[in-house]
Amino acid sequence: MSDKELEKIDVLTLLPQRPPFVMIDCLTHFDEVLTASRFSVRADNLFMEDGILNSCALVENIAQTCAARMGYINEYILKDKVKLGFIGDIKHLQVTRPARLGEVLTTEVEVMQEVLQMTLVKAHVKVGEELIVTADMKIALTDIEASPDPSKGRGAGPE
Repeated sequence: MSDKELEKIDVLTLLPQRPPFVMIDCLTHFDEVLTASRFSVRADNLFMEDGILNSCALVENIAQTCAARMGYINEYILKDKVKLGFIGDIKHLQVTRPARLGEVLTTEVEVMQEVLQMTLVKAHVKVGEELIVTADMKIALTDIEASPDPSKGRGAGPE
């Protein structure tokens, strides 16, 4: 699937999270090693404080980029349901500066290792060409299917 086609996928079909807790707008790239997402920082974001996006949202943005990657694999490659996952570990988190209202974040997660249902990624969050966050994150995927009914929510996704 081309990157342009990827951007047209409704991200809610890939994520266990539901508004207002969705921290990515779309996937912009997917291959076996690298997945990228885009997210516009809006005033109605739960983590917005005086025009600044709390750093917890930046960590969640990385986790949801991982979740969308796993959701894409399940939905489009394995033809399976979206599964719940959880943050297993975060290392080397560096937030150079917070994201601000109106900025567009580009988040890339590079798969460093996958063993069974555990994925280790190296993440980078940028605003334009400026690198604002780096981290290593371990995500544990479960066999628990996310709820297919949006009115019931989909549970606590990869966090």
